[in-house]
Amino acid sequence: MSDEKTAAPQAEEIDLAQMPTLAERQIVQGTVVRVDSEGVLVDVGAKSEGFIPPRELSARGDTVEGIAVGDRIDVYVVKVEGDEGNILLSKKRADLVRAWDRIQEMFQAGTVLHAMVVDKVKGGLVVDLGVRGFVPGSHVDLSQVKGRQFEALVGQSIPLKIIEVDRHKGRVILSHKNAALELRAKTRAELLASLEEGQVREGVVKRLTDFGAFVDLGGVDALLPISEMSWTYIKHPSEVVRRGQRVTVAVLRVDRNAGRISLGLKHILPDPWQHLGDAYRPGQVVSGKVVRIVASGAFVRLGEVDAFLPISELAERRVQKVEDVVQAGESVEALVTEVRAEERRMILSLKRLARERERTRVQEYITSQNDEGRVTIGDIAGELLRQVVTTPGTGETSAEDARPPARQDDPAGGETPRRPSEA
Repeated sequence: MSDEKTAAPQAEEIDLAQMPTLAERQIVQGTVVRVDSEGVLVDVGAKSEGFIPPRELSARGDTVEGIAVGDRIDVYVVKVEGDEGNILLSKKRADLVRAWDRIQEMFQAGTVLHAMVVDKVKGGLVVDLGVRGFVPGSHVDLSQVKGRQFEALVGQSIPLKIIEVDRHKGRVILSHKNAALELRAKTRAELLASLEEGQVREGVVKRLTDFGAFVDLGGVDALLPISEMSWTYIKHPSEVVRRGQRVTVAVLRVDRNAGRISLGLKHILPDPWQHLGDAYRPGQVVSGKVVRIVASGAFVRLGEVDAFLPISELAERRVQKVEDVVQAGESVEALVTEVRAEERRMILSLKRLARERERTRVQEYITSQNDEGRVTIGDIAGELLRQVVTTPGTGETSAEDARPPARQDDPAGGETPRRPSEA
């Protein structure tokens, strides 16, 4: 019995000897054993438990919210009163020391971190790093911010890179712009590596220009040329897409060395040229609107396709400028002369249509003359001559105007002498 009583004090002495000795300004980890309005009691493994007064709980105030019994927390030893006296602890100071340690490590490693913007001040933004951090206005990236106002970033978590640390002065300077550029470059490299020609991707239209639209594919802008937006001619990208619109596009080309991506919109739409069938065939007369004029001719809209009207097919006479015959927006009738659906090409002609109609008129005239009696070549030539010298809207020309010019050997314009054989 006496041996058991002797062993108990010895065991207690051994346990006490193994307990750590706390020193002031030391950071240790402890377990929360009590939480109330007076403060927090923490078991730090010493002879007595440590106490955190409300004012030492957090830099944001004396609230005990977020702390519960059983939590493991870091605490800063403020004061130790004797070997078995009270231990005064501070969670706020431990958090501050840990924050500075993290800041120093991230600064040396060049790490991109995220922090909450808590205020907008003169000259920049204030962020919460566990300590106060400052982002100068020149280092704020507003390219993706609605309204391009600093205030729009307050309350948001933004990427940052530390560019200056002075622990003694409690100063941390950060750059939002540098972090954003680094993240975009990383995202761009990853996206370029994953893109392949022929893929179908979704994106958001960010910007319109005269030559196309820029589409954000998830951190990377790619060009959607105006020529790849529609199977028919359009004057401006706004006829097809609008800013902020989500679109599905096909990847046409990827230049990883230059970092350029070319997209197509019409390629995921039904190709009207593949469904022409017998809708258009050579010799058919069609009606359409002139949608574009170029030096070599004009494009005519026929339903869902644009046919080409060459300048050489505008008229019998030599045409210097397309605008001398047709104008953009004008409706015209033309003859289909060639259809090559596999090449997405259809050729029209005004000149050949005029010939066909002239031939039809001649045939009709011959038919009408046959019904009335004998017709001669002179009758046909005379009728054609009458049509040629008649000006629309002014009636027929006079007999004097229609008379052939005199021969050079008859200056007086008299009757042409007959040959001897005709006498």
